[in-house]
Amino acid sequence: MTAARIAELNDAARTSFIGCRVVITKGIAAMDDLDGLYAKVRAFNDFTDRNDPYGEHDLGSVEHEGQTVFWKFDYYDADLLMHSPDASDLAVTCRVLTIMLAEEY
Repeated sequence: MTAARIAELNDAARTSFIGCRVVITKGIAAMDDLDGLYAKVRAFNDFTDRNDPYGEHDLGSVEHEGQTVFWKFDYYDADLLMHSPDASDLAVTCRVLTIMLAEEY
């Protein structure tokens, strides 16, 4: 399991919303411009040592409609019962991308 491989898979899933399940919270569902928000999440590329210390591109934040919005990845096994044994292996991992208001974290 390598951080570079996990980052590659996370970037591919986040920029296309393919290869992951996308979950939004109630606060996000109540926003007016979801398409605009999704575009910001897909375009996010401001990874630094401060906000991405493990180099996995698994968490970020954007501003939208005057709110701070977080997005983050979690990695589950194929049955969604527990954490994945190897987040770099697509055969055993279901990626879940959650988009939430910062206050909902």
